[in-house]
Amino acid sequence: MNFQRGKSHEALEMNLVPLIDVLLVIIIFLVVSATFSRTSELQINLPTAEANLPQEKPLTIEVGVDATGRYVVNGKSLADTSVAGISAALQAAANGGKEPTIIINADAKSTHQSVVNVMEASRTAGYTHITFATQSKAGS
Repeated sequence: MNFQRGKSHEALEMNLVPLIDVLLVIIIFLVVSATFSRTSELQINLPTAEANLPQEKPLTIEVGVDATGRYVVNGKSLADTSVAGISAALQAAANGGKEPTIIINADAKSTHQSVVNVMEASRTAGYTHITFATQSKAGS
């Protein structure tokens, strides 16, 4: 039933203006977000490694202290157990090398003073890298 007999019908057409507005907003959003993601990247230059180059072994001097207070520097027993004597033996063992690492192998029953003497001798010789050798227990 057509109740509107004399009225003409308008042709239906799609309005594209709102669609274009939405697409422009989406494009602007994508451009802005892409710009920000580029600035948040890190520029990293990774180091290169060559496996064929041998590494230099650091100079180490091993100082042994037993329970009786006897000192051994790189396997040579010291007659002079004073701080000056130990310092001279450390300098002789270094052979003019720069920054040797002093490894102190002290007996568990050696006196604290014996270890402090080695530390003081390495300080007077000008060597600051000192480490202590330890032994792990067999059960752990």
